[in-house]
Amino acid sequence: MDAFYAGVEVLDNPHLKGKPVIVGGSRKRGVVSSASYEARKFGVHSAQPIALAMRLCPQGILLPVRMSRYKELSDRIFEIFRRFTPLVEPLSIDEAFLDVTDSVGLFGDAGEIARKIKKIVKEETGLTVSAGVAALKFVAKIASDLNKPDGLTIVPPDRVKKFLEPLPIEKLWGVGESTRKALALSGVCTIGDLSRLPPELLVAKFGKHGTQLHLLSLGVDERKVHPEQEVKSIGREETYPQDIMNVEVLKNELLFLATKVSRRLRLEGYLGKALTLKVTYNNFARITRSMTLKEATDDGKEIFRNCCLLLKKTEAGERAVRLLGVAVSKLEVAEKNRQRCLFAEAGGSQKSKKVNRALDIIQERFGEDAIVPGTLLNK
Repeated sequence: MDAFYAGVEVLDNPHLKGKPVIVGGSRKRGVVSSASYEARKFGVHSAQPIALAMRLCPQGILLPVRMSRYKELSDRIFEIFRRFTPLVEPLSIDEAFLDVTDSVGLFGDAGEIARKIKKIVKEETGLTVSAGVAALKFVAKIASDLNKPDGLTIVPPDRVKKFLEPLPIEKLWGVGESTRKALALSGVCTIGDLSRLPPELLVAKFGKHGTQLHLLSLGVDERKVHPEQEVKSIGREETYPQDIMNVEVLKNELLFLATKVSRRLRLEGYLGKALTLKVTYNNFARITRSMTLKEATDDGKEIFRNCCLLLKKTEAGERAVRLLGVAVSKLEVAEKNRQRCLFAEAGGSQKSKKVNRALDIIQERFGEDAIVPGTLLNK
């Protein structure tokens, strides 16, 4: 998808069209989650500190992340993908690989399928998608990024090496800043340069990763599209504009995180049995504390209560905290669990489920902020 979060914000508020929209956290310590192409002209990009983004683009319109809305549109878009092939491998909420090998008889060649998908996504959601078409996963991924927004790049099998050769080395998967700098010392700036290096030199420098880089530079990628991508965990974290020392304030933040995580668990139909608390202190030291629950849950109060127990195992209150994160893992499908435990649960648990369902109905109809715990009214 093209600048997905920012695109959704413009879709929901047409007055933002043509303006530099930045979606992310707080001005002081948050990071950019998405930026419209108007904002990108100023050098704003995802994962950038919000403070820097606002210096680069003072006229930028900063908006908070609305994950439930993005998830709603993501589900609709992925449903469109699956009309053309069941072989859809999600990479994230706004990106996927599609293997259309067995679909060409019905829908035309891969390029035609990409055009049809782009057209239907635009008609049914109002959003634009860019596509890369290739015989190899990593080539399709690179191609999808080249002509954004609303782009379509097709790389025929016999043109792969010619397509890759002039591209900067950082376009390859696995080439971050440190790898790029190490390769630059050997005079490698493009993928073509890399393909001409002796593979043994790459192995000596990078081990097994060097072998993978060599194969990719030659246009070799044998990975298949794997449609079943199991969700490992569901979490949420917040970086705070000011360091927090007060334990009661930290508990209030944990309530906020637990409420958001439990809401997402229920939206996606999961219960979780393992709980992890992440704490980053003001000197950037990061620690985690984990526990396994007796029963899998999607209840925010239960997650909050156990997070408070984990918080006691940290130095919070003695050391200032700049970030908190809550994650639930060891997930299982909620409906199966509910059926199995229907008559074994205590009345309190049944009451919690009814309360949570009522909350979800209200939030689905009126928005996430329509009803919240009283102590979070000021957040």
